Amino acid sequence: MAENEEFSFETGAAQSELPKIETQKKQNEICHDDSTHPVRAQTIDELHSLQKKKSSPTTPIKGTQGSFTPISDEQRHKQQLQSISASLASLTRETGPKLVKGDPTRKTQTPKDIPHDHHFTPTINVSDSSLKFTHVLYNLSPAELYEQAIKYEKGSFITETGALATLSGAKTGRSPRDKRVVKDETAADELWWGKGSPNIEMDAETFLVNRERAVDYLNSLDKVFVNDQFLNWDPENRIKVRIVSARAYHSLFMHNMCIRPTPEELENFGTPDFTIYNAGQFPCNRYTHYMTSSTSIDLNLARKEMVILGTQYAGEMKKGLFSVMHYLMPKRQILSLHSGSNMGKDGDVALFFGLSGTGKTTLSTDHNRYLIGDDEHCWSGSGVSNIEGGCYAKCIDLSREKEPDIWNAIKFGTVLENVVFDEHTREVDYTDKSVTENTRASYPIEYIPNAKIPCVGPHPKNVILLACDAFGVLPPVSKLSLAQTMYHFISGYTALVAGTEEGVKEPQATFSACFGAAFIMLHPTKYAAMLAEKMQKHGATGWLVNTGWSGGRYGSGNRIKLPYTRKIIDAIHSGSLLEANYKKTEVFGLDIPTEIEGVPSEILDPVNTWSDKDAYNDTLLKLAGLFKNNFETFTNYQIGQGNELTQEILAAGPNF
Repeated sequence: MAENEEFSFETGAAQSELPKIETQKKQNEICHDDSTHPVRAQTIDELHSLQKKKSSPTTPIKGTQGSFTPISDEQRHKQQLQSISASLASLTRETGPKLVKGDPTRKTQTPKDIPHDHHFTPTINVSDSSLKFTHVLYNLSPAELYEQAIKYEKGSFITETGALATLSGAKTGRSPRDKRVVKDETAADELWWGKGSPNIEMDAETFLVNRERAVDYLNSLDKVFVNDQFLNWDPENRIKVRIVSARAYHSLFMHNMCIRPTPEELENFGTPDFTIYNAGQFPCNRYTHYMTSSTSIDLNLARKEMVILGTQYAGEMKKGLFSVMHYLMPKRQILSLHSGSNMGKDGDVALFFGLSGTGKTTLSTDHNRYLIGDDEHCWSGSGVSNIEGGCYAKCIDLSREKEPDIWNAIKFGTVLENVVFDEHTREVDYTDKSVTENTRASYPIEYIPNAKIPCVGPHPKNVILLACDAFGVLPPVSKLSLAQTMYHFISGYTALVAGTEEGVKEPQATFSACFGAAFIMLHPTKYAAMLAEKMQKHGATGWLVNTGWSGGRYGSGNRIKLPYTRKIIDAIHSGSLLEANYKKTEVFGLDIPTEIEGVPSEILDPVNTWSDKDAYNDTLLKLAGLFKNNFETFTNYQIGQGNELTQEILAAGPNF
């Protein structure tokens, strides 16, 4: 057959509608399929490399005389790895690990081929760890972290809605009794220690023992995850944080909960202000001084470091950083607050304080208002700012009807902790408590439709303290004086109901100073004084709202209806409640309105709702006694010059 002869194949009549497949062989060419263009790859690996487009920030760096000099990829990678290696350096052996970027399972070069992509401090004594490279997975995207979790972390699954379901191991909640704070000379003077304080001391040497244990564990791994992120949406007062962890779950959790830097901000991130070493899969040595179990969460404010050993519960990182903010922000005259915050369309901001079960999340989530944040805030000279970049919502008994915003936020990128799901459909059963009752969802705040981005607002007009009073004697709403606001803020009251199979038990009063005692670092009266000062300066009004029982205690009365509470909150937001007529209650001396539109007037004074007036008075005095006993912890602490302010706060409490 001739060299240049053309070949063609035509289908028969029965298949005449199908397209022709023609191949032509011309001089010095190869026969090929003309139906599509060939890929530009000679091997399957080359084809895979074409699948992913390289992305890296290209922000110029300021040079001399206002000119700009771009930084190369090689320089940027070297600077980042030098910084991370310094974070992971052993303090006793003076060694920093050899680092290389990327997933160890996807190596295309050996470490010796890339000498500029690692950094380590020379050492005299060679150890096993100095002979290996640790791969750094730096600020991975949610999609990359999904891949890591699904491949390498047992118990990780993609749910029906696209969320990542994970397990936190043996610990499904925080371990407050295992949290330690280094008590050096500065901390001894500045922090709150002793009775009622959440701060349990340890010395600096023991901290370094645990730090070394965590760092050695992390350096022994083939790969570590590193997140460089921010806290506080106020650009003038944001904090740079670095989180070094061993699990994709932890990296994605913090990606959601901290503020995510832009590529340009990441390029110029530099040295972090605070570093977390999360070696939660590895236990502490329980024979080490100050250790009471195999779990330890240690804060060293002087070194600006936190170490986690023996717990994989991700909430330890979130709340550990919140404790740090409770120390750092007051030094700048900024009040750190365990509260929700939202803003009306006219710019009026409200703060919501409340312990678990008081309705803080429900009431601060309002489709007619913008959500600034659901949990952690700062109040500075310029207004309110969210500390976090995400939300950490409870999932137990979650439903689309009750919490549509949270329900819809559980999608790709969201971390679902310790939930139970159908093994085939991956549909989550939010009523199932098989693993824990403390099931949680972590997602970026942008997943909430009415979130205000950036998460900042002007000075608050209303400060709302929520209590779920299961004793049924607090009014549905009270207007507070500044002294009363301080008293009830320091008290942080709610009541929990202990129900068992044997029947209804006595309501249990719970007090948590500043509505977040587990996280505060200074004495509660310092935060209260700052709150009162800011409220007075900016004209904010304090309110005490009871979302609990009316007409009797739990078991005999009824829970105040949510629509009534929403009407009360609406009246606070609109300012109409300020114009109401008020009368004063007995014992607690609270100012209560006589009328609110949409709320039955008879429930506004709780005595009206009790048929047994003697039982009401007995219960009222009992609760007042519980308040008084709780406040004795704080009476010996002096605020400012003299004890005038302390006496004013005491006088604002129950009088009987």
